[in-house]
Amino acid sequence: MLYIAGMTVRAFASILALCASFLPSASPVAAHDIGVVPQGRYQCALPGDAEGRAYVAMPDLSFRISSASRYSHVSGKGIYLFEGDTLVFTRGPLKDMRLRRIPGGLFQQVKSDGTLGRVRCNRIAR
Repeated sequence: MLYIAGMTVRAFASILALCASFLPSASPVAAHDIGVVPQGRYQCALPGDAEGRAYVAMPDLSFRISSASRYSHVSGKGIYLFEGDTLVFTRGPLKDMRLRRIPGGLFQQVKSDGTLGRVRCNRIAR
């Protein structure tokens, strides 16, 4: 019979298993990949209507992705984070604006309550 600290190996293993059950388990939240947005100029717009223009440009929300994690806007420069399918402007003139990538290569505004807004942004130039 093998003994560790005066106990049999089987008893020692049981105590270790019991202690491990009190440790916090790994978080069930899934991790997202951090990525970059393709470089270029992005135009943001509201959808139009059947009687008028197809869209209504919103130049105050439009931006240019200049490099990995950096963007520029008519009011200055800033930094963004692209995690999973969500683009978040973390610094600069568009700070706290959130966009979600949707099919077709578009980004759609995410409102403060988490629902999708009407504003959409698409890349118009490299």
